[in-house]
Amino acid sequence: MKTQIENPAQYEWGPFPFGDRAVMDIRYDPVFKAVFTKETPESRIALSDLISALIGRAITVEAIIANEPPIDDIRQRYLRFDVACKTGKGEPVNVEMSFNPDASEPIRLEYHAARLFTGQGLHGQDKTYDDLKETYQIAILAKGRFFPDENFAHNFLYYDPDNRVSLGGRTRIITVELVKTGPVVDKPIEEMTIAERWAVFFQYLTDEEKRGKIIEIINQEEGIAMALDTLANITQDEVEYARMSTLIKSQLDYQSGMVGARRKGLAEGRMEGLIEGRNETNLENAQKMKTMGFLTEQIQAVTGLPLETIERM
Repeated sequence: MKTQIENPAQYEWGPFPFGDRAVMDIRYDPVFKAVFTKETPESRIALSDLISALIGRAITVEAIIANEPPIDDIRQRYLRFDVACKTGKGEPVNVEMSFNPDASEPIRLEYHAARLFTGQGLHGQDKTYDDLKETYQIAILAKGRFFPDENFAHNFLYYDPDNRVSLGGRTRIITVELVKTGPVVDKPIEEMTIAERWAVFFQYLTDEEKRGKIIEIINQEEGIAMALDTLANITQDEVEYARMSTLIKSQLDYQSGMVGARRKGLAEGRMEGLIEGRNETNLENAQKMKTMGFLTEQIQAVTGLPLETIERM
């Protein structure tokens, strides 16, 4: 069933039921998580539709997996992924929106895809390798270009590049680079794939100049219309909870960056390398957190930067 907007011109913000509020940017990690993990039929339909569009076949999300286990050390209770779920067939799927992805994102995705696949386990005498399900590590990258071509979506599998032979394995890494959707947004709706419609929705939702195109898309895609409905109805508490979870994740990213800076300094054999790497990491993390709406005091607590430096960003 399609969600139709009878008279979109009557809305100041298009067909978005936000009242006097501005449209929240769904590309921000906390907002994305709040939309796609809400325990409502609309949220579940939206998530199922998004994953189906990106993996190329229809699936139904059966369950959202809790990805914040009750660990003693609060700093370990971070969100590895915005959405961790399983399909009706038991296939594990991780979906993450990265507003400011790190340059090491491809390696990070490979690491977590491997963990996702091996995390299924083969315990029990009646288990074989054939019982392992297909796994999908999906990353929607809001900023930055990671691959040299102009295609916004990529589907990575193990294969022999010399002989062009696929391993036929069950691990897939899917990436969506939103910065490459410029040529896509100008295509007629009927010529867009569903994956293209989702990418345009994410990238141009808050762009008033593209509001007409977004209206066309939600009139054609029920899943996207459900995502918009969910976005309009999430509470500030839900966004704040996701935001604080993201803060904890940022603390761990910061820690990882500090280790990288230390290694860089040691490898170069110069203290300057260590200091430069530390400063770059601090500034990058501060900029990411400021973009996501963290308070200056929160950013300072994580990065240790002076308040004046953070306020000037």
